[in-house]
Amino acid sequence: TALISGFSSLPWLVKPLYGFISDSFPLFGYRRRSYLVLSGLLGALSWSLMATFVDSKYGAVVCILIGSLSVAFSDVVVDSMVVERARGESQAISGSLQSLCWGSSAFGGIVSSYFSGSLVDAYGVRFVFGITALLPMITSAVAVLVKEQHVPGPTRGQNVLLANPSFLESSRENIIQLWNAVREPNVFLPTVFIFLWQATPQSDSAVFYFTTNKLGFTPEFLGRVKLVTSVASLVGVGLYNGFLKRVPLRKIFLATTIIGTAFGMTQVLLVTGLNRQLGISDEWFAIGDSLILTVLGQ
Repeated sequence: TALISGFSSLPWLVKPLYGFISDSFPLFGYRRRSYLVLSGLLGALSWSLMATFVDSKYGAVVCILIGSLSVAFSDVVVDSMVVERARGESQAISGSLQSLCWGSSAFGGIVSSYFSGSLVDAYGVRFVFGITALLPMITSAVAVLVKEQHVPGPTRGQNVLLANPSFLESSRENIIQLWNAVREPNVFLPTVFIFLWQATPQSDSAVFYFTTNKLGFTPEFLGRVKLVTSVASLVGVGLYNGFLKRVPLRKIFLATTIIGTAFGMTQVLLVTGLNRQLGISDEWFAIGDSLILTVLGQ
C-alpha cells in the first residue's frame, strides 16, 4: 500500500515541469487543448489495463502511476486556465470561479461514490476499473471545446529547439522569474508551511485497514461514506460561495483550523471504541466525522 500510494503521488511532486512543457512545446499547435486530450487518453489507457491485463501488484503500481500522471498533468493545465481567467479579479469573483470548479468536482464525486461500492460488490473490481477507463475520455472530449489560439509549430522533421532558438533562453528566464517569486516572503512562508504540513506522517492507510479489517466496513458502506463526503463537499462549497467569499481569508483559515483540529481529534474515539460507550455506532460516527471535516476543509 505504501508503495502504491508513494508512486501515485510522484507525478504530483513535479507539477511545475508540466507547466513548462505545455507552455514551451505546443502540441499540434495548442498549449492547453491538446495536452488535455492526451491526458484523457493516457488515463483511459491506464484503467483499461487495470480492467484487463494487470494481474500483479507491480503492474498495478505502473498503471496507477500512469493514471496519476494523467490527472496531475490535466490538473496543471486546467489550473492555468483558471488562473488566467481569475487574474486581476476580486476575491469574490475568483472565489466564485473556484467554487464552480470544486462544486463540479463534488458533484462528480456524488455520482461516482453512489455507484462505486455497490458495483464492486455486484460485479467485481475489474468491471469498475473498466467503467473508470471511460471517465478520462470525458476530459478528452470536453477539451475540444476549449477556445485557444492556434500556435504555429515547427515544420515536419524540424527540431523544436532549432525552430525556436530562444527556447532555452526563455526557459532560463522563466526559471529565474519563478525563483524570484518563490523568494518573496508572502510566497515563501506559505510554501514552507504547506511543505511541513504535507511532510508530516498521516494515518490514512492504517485507518483504512482498521475500518475494514477490525470494524468490518464493507465496500458498499465505504461507498456510502464517500457519497456523504461528496455531498458535504458540495455543502462546504455552497457555504463559502454564499456567505464567506468576501470574508478575509485569514479569519476563515483561523476558524476552520481551530474547529477542524478539535473535530480531527475525535478519530481517537473511533479507534479506542469510546464512541460505542457513548451510544454511537461505528458506522454513524464515521459518517458524521467525515461530513463535518469535509465541510470545514472545503
